[in-house]
Amino acid sequence: MATSTKMKALKDLEFGKGDFVVYPTHGVGKVTGVEEREIAGQKLQLFVVSFEKERMILRVPIEKVKDSGLRKLSNRKVIDTALKTLKGKVRVKRTMWSRRAQEYEAKINSGDPVAIAEVVRDLHRNADQPDQSYSERQMYQAALERLARELAAVDSVEHEVAVDKLETLLSAA
Repeated sequence: MATSTKMKALKDLEFGKGDFVVYPTHGVGKVTGVEEREIAGQKLQLFVVSFEKERMILRVPIEKVKDSGLRKLSNRKVIDTALKTLKGKVRVKRTMWSRRAQEYEAKINSGDPVAIAEVVRDLHRNADQPDQSYSERQMYQAALERLARELAAVDSVEHEVAVDKLETLLSAA
């Protein structure tokens, strides 16, 4: 009886082996399976998510999926909205960099492609614009990478192709 209940629970899971998912603070990963572990005397079922780029494995308790923010890849409409955001007008507040950096970091870690696109748009510099500080370049790269990984997974293309597409959109804006 317990085994059939367990199997039913596994069939009802939101994600399956091989699915691409987004974990807000790490970006796009791939579900490699579900495993059961005993932790502090309790048996837990865990999603095992592999982040190839970071060479990291994340185990998320199935009961905590919603709380953790783990989600399926964005749909085409959300990605198109993010790409449209890249073409929009740059909105840089006249506040100190440290405050803007915190806001940008929060947007990147939200896992929301549109918020990440705002960071990419606001921190992008064309060749004729003034140079960025080291921390601005680092934050720009982090946001660009995060957005490109989700775009690549949604479009089923290589990461470099997604980066090129994003940079082309930014240069044309």
